[in-house]
Amino acid sequence: MAQRMVDSESSLLPSPFPEGWYFVTTRRDLRKSEVIEKQWMGEDIVVWCDDAGAVCVAEAYCPHLGSHLGPDSGGQVCEGRLVCPFHGYEFDATGQCVATPFAAPPRSARLRTFQTREICGMIFAWWGIAGREPQWQLPAEEPDQAGWSGIKLHTMRFPGHPQETTENAVDIAHLRYVHGYHNVDGDYPVLVDGPRLESQFDFSRAQSIAGIGSITLNASARAGVFGLGYSFVEGHEHSIGMDFRLWVLSTPVDGRLVELTLAGQIGEMRDPKRPVIGLRFLPTGLRAPLMNRIFGAFQKVDVQQDVVIWSRKRYQPRPRLCRSDGEIMTYRGYCRQFYPAQEDVLQLPTEQVTAARLAGR
Repeated sequence: MAQRMVDSESSLLPSPFPEGWYFVTTRRDLRKSEVIEKQWMGEDIVVWCDDAGAVCVAEAYCPHLGSHLGPDSGGQVCEGRLVCPFHGYEFDATGQCVATPFAAPPRSARLRTFQTREICGMIFAWWGIAGREPQWQLPAEEPDQAGWSGIKLHTMRFPGHPQETTENAVDIAHLRYVHGYHNVDGDYPVLVDGPRLESQFDFSRAQSIAGIGSITLNASARAGVFGLGYSFVEGHEHSIGMDFRLWVLSTPVDGRLVELTLAGQIGEMRDPKRPVIGLRFLPTGLRAPLMNRIFGAFQKVDVQQDVVIWSRKRYQPRPRLCRSDGEIMTYRGYCRQFYPAQEDVLQLPTEQVTAARLAGR
């Protein structure tokens, strides 16, 4: 599906790896594993942090003689440095080789690294066409964590493309037909400002809770999209009186598969407006984590319904739209910026492109 996407203007096949910021891992998982290996944006990468907490996302192969640096091959972190399992070359968090067991480290021994950004314990890295540096940034301010539950993550992998998954931010009609939402109102303008797109909508939904009752939810939500790998939804459920957040993070794996990570949290609930499965009888500190778990399960079911469609659909460059389809073509126009023409990028002097790649830009 992703490989067959066609640009409606030029009939060129855009990359399955749109330029942008994409989720890599969490600080919590990095603390558990010390070094993580994975396939990301068609690259084999390793992730680790030094003793000061600086995170490095780098190519997974040693520039010495090509050993894989991941833990499955014996790569490990020692005193904040990634150590190659083949000849003991040590790399700091900038990717530079700073020590070898038997001689001075060669200055040219340097890993290709990717610039990183951390938001609420989630680590993102920039993937640029031809290795170029970031052309834009994720939101500068992190959402305040005071008074919010911890962030709970669900991840699933399936055949797809991040443009298709992120299109849900403006595809209001499918909320009714696929997920059974009611009173869906998306009659708000979709705003585009460079790499940022904003949409908002209201909806209601009858939902079974833990098999012991049901409730009608009435919510308003606003989605902030930054590229095709980062969507942040903030909302308020009116009948209970509950604030919620949801990150939808779509990351290409190998050109065919994507990993979709849902990261949700709920605001502190001191005085729920209505009783929900004994919520008022719980200590205040337990209410938001419980509702985060429940609503996380709802969101996972919704996405699984979408996955059935995403994994088998074909991209339509010239969709036959009707009036209820809203801002699909506004979104498609927004997406074009993330597929810069390769020949335009490569007009940079060869030495400049090479230096950018070595610097992990």
